[in-house]
Amino acid sequence: MLSTYQGKRVFITGHTGFKGSWLVHWLRELGCAEITGYSLEPETCPNLYTLTDVQDHCISVMGDVRNKDTLEAVLKDAKPDIIFHMAAQPLVRQSYNDPGETYSSNVMGTVNLLEAARKVDQVAAIVVVTTDKCYRNHETGKPFVEDDPLGGHDPYSASKAMAEIATQSYYNSFFREKGVGVATARGGNVIGGGDFSTDRLIPDIIRAISRNEDVMLRYPAAIRPWQHVLDALAGYLMLGEALMKDASTHSKAYNFAPSQIDSAWSVEAIAGLFIEKLGQGRISLDQQASPHEAGVLKLDPFRALTELGWQSEFDTEKSLDLTAEWYRQWMQEEGDLLDFTLSQIKSYPLRSV
Repeated sequence: MLSTYQGKRVFITGHTGFKGSWLVHWLRELGCAEITGYSLEPETCPNLYTLTDVQDHCISVMGDVRNKDTLEAVLKDAKPDIIFHMAAQPLVRQSYNDPGETYSSNVMGTVNLLEAARKVDQVAAIVVVTTDKCYRNHETGKPFVEDDPLGGHDPYSASKAMAEIATQSYYNSFFREKGVGVATARGGNVIGGGDFSTDRLIPDIIRAISRNEDVMLRYPAAIRPWQHVLDALAGYLMLGEALMKDASTHSKAYNFAPSQIDSAWSVEAIAGLFIEKLGQGRISLDQQASPHEAGVLKLDPFRALTELGWQSEFDTEKSLDLTAEWYRQWMQEEGDLLDFTLSQIKSYPLRSV
């Protein structure tokens, strides 16, 4: 277990989101003294935040990371030891619809968080969550390593590359001399129970089932580094612990993704296997033209493995098993969803760095 979090004060942006809600519950299990969440209201109904009563397990503040003054005031009052910055506009297709919102949320939201953190003496570590899509992707099929060039064809990917550069700049310019650890976490395509976001594969399948419709696959042949939400969050937690123990060594970027032998799963293959495990659902291919998204995307997690001791505990089939179990519990209304969510957290073999 990550004993470093025992008694710590933690600040999370984006705590009403899918990953943020899971993280609140996990941090509570790790014995944090106080968790403060800062986020917009949940964007969907249903959502994991409401279904598992996240607001009862943290100090929950509804606010926008683009509101610099409010964010600064809440952060100063929280006095956190560590910050997890997860608030973002997280969808590629939405970034085509509203690029201005995407850049303001993902770039200036990150800058506002880092600027506010400079004014809180208690902060010892900051984990900025970005994405596997922050790399300049020429679709060679080669897994990206952390020192590969950043870039982005679509506004979402470009905004996350910009957030990476801003974070590195803030560390070198301001946080390094104060001994504050600052790192970025680049995760793969995360799946798991409780995700109801728009334009994501598993939630789209669940919505299609609820409407007795076929799920439309826009990019069936696209390859992504699929991973369970607990694997991704374990990486963030282990990175946070490493920063608190040795800021100078670990203040850099880390990829978190499945092993290479388990990473070549297409959208169609994931959808088919998930439907098989869930026991219901139908697939159709979307024939309409869609905005550009990368065809092949892979990450090399060697740095996280060698420097943090992190690795994916769940292969793709196990990740889909756990995800199907969660949604089956929700659809059949059997038992308490918070208890079920905590049972999956407690079963995870989390290790210290």
